[in-house]
Amino acid sequence: MGLLTGIAAAAVGAGGALVAAPVVLGVVGFTSAGIAAGSIAAGMMSSAAVASGGGVAAGSLVAVLQSAGAVGLSGTASAAVATVGAALGSLLV
Repeated sequence: MGLLTGIAAAAVGAGGALVAAPVVLGVVGFTSAGIAAGSIAAGMMSSAAVASGGGVAAGSLVAVLQSAGAVGLSGTASAAVATVGAALGSLLV
């Protein structure tokens, strides 16, 4: 694999991940209107609430994903998603 091919694959992976992340969050039920009833997200929230004695802890995975579903990815989260996407893109070439 040439350097340019690797860079292009990483760029496509990073861009693809940034575009896909909000779509995937919505599909699994983390929406701007809240967690969708009957969704994967609802199941995650229920499990998290049972595990913590009735509420969903601030900073937990469910809370972070709901925040991202409601208002979008933060700069830090976008960087993390792009980094993982770039790494996966590079591996798939």
